[in-house]
Amino acid sequence: MAVIRSLIINPGSTSTKIAVYENDEKVFDKTLRHSVEELAEYATIPDQKDFRRDIIVEALKENDIDINSLDVCVGRGGFLKPIHGGTYEVTDEVYNDLLVGRTGQHASNLGGVLAREIGDQIGARSFIVDPVVVDELMPVARLSGLKGMDRRCIVHALNQKAVAKRYAKSIGKAYNELNLIICHLGGGVSVAAHEKGKMIEVPDALDGDGCFSPERTGALPVGRLVDLCFSGKYTEAEIRKMLVGKGGIASYLGTNNMIEVDKRIEAGDEEAKLVMDAFVFQLSKDIGSAATALCGKVDQIILTGGIAYDELVVNGVKERCEWICPITVYPGEDELQALAEGALRVMTGEEEAMKY
Repeated sequence: MAVIRSLIINPGSTSTKIAVYENDEKVFDKTLRHSVEELAEYATIPDQKDFRRDIIVEALKENDIDINSLDVCVGRGGFLKPIHGGTYEVTDEVYNDLLVGRTGQHASNLGGVLAREIGDQIGARSFIVDPVVVDELMPVARLSGLKGMDRRCIVHALNQKAVAKRYAKSIGKAYNELNLIICHLGGGVSVAAHEKGKMIEVPDALDGDGCFSPERTGALPVGRLVDLCFSGKYTEAEIRKMLVGKGGIASYLGTNNMIEVDKRIEAGDEEAKLVMDAFVFQLSKDIGSAATALCGKVDQIILTGGIAYDELVVNGVKERCEWICPITVYPGEDELQALAEGALRVMTGEEEAMKY
């Protein structure tokens, strides 16, 4: 197979991570950090695109990487309209929707924009892979219990899909042949039921659904949340920060660092142990719920993300859930690798690019 050389671009709020891959092997990576002062010059996230594009090109030049040697440019997908999972060519429509923030503004929107602009500059193809707006919920999963407030799908789709395909390949099967439950465990948690290549059920990983996480509340008693909202004690912004950022384990223990939580438990902190046990309990209930979405026909449970390094969590989940099916652990997440693999599957003809 001819070597395919790809540039990977993953923008964050104060940095842009880049890498160069030859097929699925990383040959260069660098995190370009942006100071508050630098970003303050730009009123909006889209206004940053030329600044970020120029420093990417300069970083490649400084590291003796010939930009014209690249075959494909791949960006982190952002807030487009809801779409099915897969690798998408950055067409004019995709580019424009990312630039205006079709369903929200976030630095990740710039991934596809920068990939397209650099790709056009050198005559290379440009892609995005499995953005957070991937929505494959089955129809019955959309109803929330209140008409007009359908459940939405915000999920760690890039890592979810990447480890699903990695596991399938490891056992010599295709992703669309398997039923999987995949748990992405990070600052936010998403537990998804994958049925034959689609995420048919997953709690909203951002906006108050599912189990709590290191910094998010997950689902709360609704009536008491209404009471809190109308208590007059908090602004809307303060309540939203409680739900995402200061919720979950952080609200109980004052930290979202699981290593610190483990150390407290080891030192005999009973409150820390109770909170950890409750996290594992809620996570395990979400896994059980996903199993019912798959009618009990589950080939494998997969734990991934940074918290999958935590033995207390992994062992606790195994104790509660291994009766469902075997559990595989892929600790950490490598978004750059996942983006490279997504584009490579299209470039080699293993998959077709999806239509937006």
